Amino acid sequence: MSDAPQFPITDAVLQALAVTRRGVDELLPEAEWTKKLARSAATGVPLRIKLGLDPTAPDIHVGHTVVLNKMRQLQDLGHQVIFLIGDFTSLIGDPSGRNATRPPLTKEQIQSNAETYYAQAKLVLDPARTEIRYNSEWSEPLGAAGMIQLASKYTVARMMERDDFTKRFAAQTPISVHEFLYPLMQGYDSVALKSDLELGGTDQKFNLLMGRHLQQEYGQEPQCILTMPLLEGLDGVEKMSKSKNNYIGITEPANTMFAKILSISDVQMWKWYELLSFKSMAEIAALRAEIDGGRNPKDAKVMLAKEITARFHSAAAADAAEADFNNRARGGIPDEIPEVQLSGAPMGLAQLLKAAGLVASTGEGLRMIEQGGVRRSGEVLSDKSLKLDAGEHVLQVGKRKFARVVLG
Repeated sequence: MSDAPQFPITDAVLQALAVTRRGVDELLPEAEWTKKLARSAATGVPLRIKLGLDPTAPDIHVGHTVVLNKMRQLQDLGHQVIFLIGDFTSLIGDPSGRNATRPPLTKEQIQSNAETYYAQAKLVLDPARTEIRYNSEWSEPLGAAGMIQLASKYTVARMMERDDFTKRFAAQTPISVHEFLYPLMQGYDSVALKSDLELGGTDQKFNLLMGRHLQQEYGQEPQCILTMPLLEGLDGVEKMSKSKNNYIGITEPANTMFAKILSISDVQMWKWYELLSFKSMAEIAALRAEIDGGRNPKDAKVMLAKEITARFHSAAAADAAEADFNNRARGGIPDEIPEVQLSGAPMGLAQLLKAAGLVASTGEGLRMIEQGGVRRSGEVLSDKSLKLDAGEHVLQVGKRKFARVVLG
């Protein structure tokens, strides 16, 4: 951009830069992005901001929304957001962070997942200001000749600089030739879309830089790249993942979502505020000062839980979730609990708890009864030999497990 006209770095540009920087891991090159922002502010032409997601699974969790939140912040500054669905690249499989070849998906799986992905992403992005694209639009017409020409734009030596490829090669773990095509195709997406900025997680840096390289190869102004940190899950250690069962799905019930957010640590809460909240950094700093000054940290956590729950449900649902949580904390019974139909009355209490899915085994059920951790309609059941007759029984194990058991 050295030969491009120089535009003034105004206060509005600096504010936009501050919004861009919030919570990011890397913004590269920052000087180029500042110039792009200044040009956009002076000319009124919005920047093109790209996020590509391969629909490899049908559901989005809160960890995925970290980068979507950043897209929304940039969207609110007036820039053009492109939500790119990688229906073509999903056929290859992203090797990022993998120690083995990722199995490709079928077109039917990709289409089904893509529909669910965007339906959920709309809970964060403004649909009216979001451009939806599929990379099969330009990838499929390339054909064999186009693919060969694209492959000539990068060397094997540079491809092998990629960390996961290097490790797999050293460990003599197979690397399929088609995996080299993935970063090339993702980079070509930036060429096709004339992207000014591409976002991704920290594990996507190689692929994002490929976009810069290929844009230069095709005579375009190179995009800047922005990487967002990976959000730790409910355990506060591992990144949020369904496989680790430390996640919050954005379509989970409001009561479940609210309670899960309240379970995170006081320390972890502030990172969640920075990455997930729509509050300004000044508002967050003021709140943190109040907590440091003696205010109960739970107050801040409740505010965060209500904000996120309201985003994916409604303000009324967030209020109801808070009331439900407080009711449970006082030993009350939540408004919505699962119903289980069982037969075999009369049935031993420990056996019934296992059959209803409230405990993993009858042994655990007996221990919970002995410890006073089992209630029926609020009354503690302490008799391990108790048998329940036919009828409806509202049972509670511990603080959070409830079931309405209809025993026949």
